[in-house]
Amino acid sequence: MSRKRLTREGSRERTTHRLLAAAQKLIAMRGWGATTLGDIADEAGYTRGAFYSNFSSKGDLFIELLRRDHEVTSAQQRASREDSPPLEHIQHRVREIYGQTYSTNESFMNWTEARMLAVRDAKFRLKLDALLVARRAEVANLIECLYERIGVAPPLAPTTVAMGVNSLFDGLRLNILSNPGNMTADDAESVLILFVDALMQLGRPPPAYGARQYA
Repeated sequence: MSRKRLTREGSRERTTHRLLAAAQKLIAMRGWGATTLGDIADEAGYTRGAFYSNFSSKGDLFIELLRRDHEVTSAQQRASREDSPPLEHIQHRVREIYGQTYSTNESFMNWTEARMLAVRDAKFRLKLDALLVARRAEVANLIECLYERIGVAPPLAPTTVAMGVNSLFDGLRLNILSNPGNMTADDAESVLILFVDALMQLGRPPPAYGARQYA
């Protein structure tokens, strides 16, 4: 049975996919600065010409890599939010989101490299910020829904709380990878549970006191 011939668009997408997969692997392993355009093309099995037929620069490839990674994790998170769990299950939901924020350790390393690059490159920062805003908005939506179910206003704007949550996610993942002997996945979950409990307590009104307590 003969193999089905790819269309021009299908062939282009396959080339794009291979280049992105090569970039994800090399940037996670070597870092952004130590990974050249030629390295990515060689790893994918293509020439520089094939690279430039799909991307105008290494930076544009990096943004596309991050955008596709965000689409994957975003779809997972939307699927997990389709139901409305009881409040006592919110801790489990946050742990799910923490686990879905980065699909792999390579994914986390790529986003970390992107943030470091954004510190030094203002043009790249503008492109990355659009993706970070979208990631933050999804967490902010979860936080807003949580406080609506509790029946009180959040102590801070949901987007502000979301920035703190995302920073906590990133810090925990970085500690696990960079110092595995001192922080385990169980330790990270314990910190998450503590943080979520604190957020919920901040949102709850203080208990009412009866007259007997003041007698």
